Amino acid sequence: MSLIETDWLEKNINNVKIIDCSWHMPQTKRNGFDEYKIQHIPKAIFFDLDLNSKKNTELPHMLVELENWKEIVSKMGIKNNDEIVIYDNSDVVSACRCWFNFIYFGHDPKLVHVLNGGLKKWIIENKQVTSNLTNIEISNYNCFEKKELVKSKDLINQNISNQKFKLIDARSKERFEGKIPEPRKGLRSGNIKNSFCIPFSECLNENKTFKKKDDLIIIFKSCLGNINENNIVFSCGSGVTACVLALAYSLINDKYLPTIYDGSWAEYGKLK
Repeated sequence: MSLIETDWLEKNINNVKIIDCSWHMPQTKRNGFDEYKIQHIPKAIFFDLDLNSKKNTELPHMLVELENWKEIVSKMGIKNNDEIVIYDNSDVVSACRCWFNFIYFGHDPKLVHVLNGGLKKWIIENKQVTSNLTNIEISNYNCFEKKELVKSKDLINQNISNQKFKLIDARSKERFEGKIPEPRKGLRSGNIKNSFCIPFSECLNENKTFKKKDDLIIIFKSCLGNINENNIVFSCGSGVTACVLALAYSLINDKYLPTIYDGSWAEYGKLK
């Protein structure tokens, strides 16, 4: 149950920890925390995707060190046995990245969910919002790394020849095929050899809810053939929208644990 609906959250709002992970690209000139302070789902705690990513690297949104994650989550007041619902006001992309982070650092995948449709759907349905900041009681969160859920550049290069897993790119087909320049400076256009492309947007409806299971099966079957495979790795521009595909795939293969190339094209596509 990676994905939960707004009605479920409304009924269970007092039994879960809620995270607002709204994040926007710099060119939008929107600020997730500023928007959170204006309105958010009651009891929601804000998670800053930029602030809670690795600092000593040029690559965006890389996973933090283990001790950093423990401190981040403890300061959010989240405990190891808490059921968590993550949403955003960013068309689901950043919520999925936060979902992946919790699973990577050992939170029970059955206890980590993304809110289908996010804050936009919640507001359209006239459900309650608030500007009140949530009181937090600091916890003592324990975590560990599931290192098999992240692939390095070296493993990506090795896979070009040994084909131990299938690599699927979540960027648009135009970016994947090198027909348009990358939005980030200093990156070449194109893709990783022997990778496939499923633009993450194909898994979403116009209102940014996830498509139905039958539709997702068709999308992934057209690329993979076998939708029971677990050796699937997702990449994108900076490791964010890869997690949208990872969640979508988990909806049709409940044995799959999200696995990504964290550096993604921001690392692989660097101009020398």
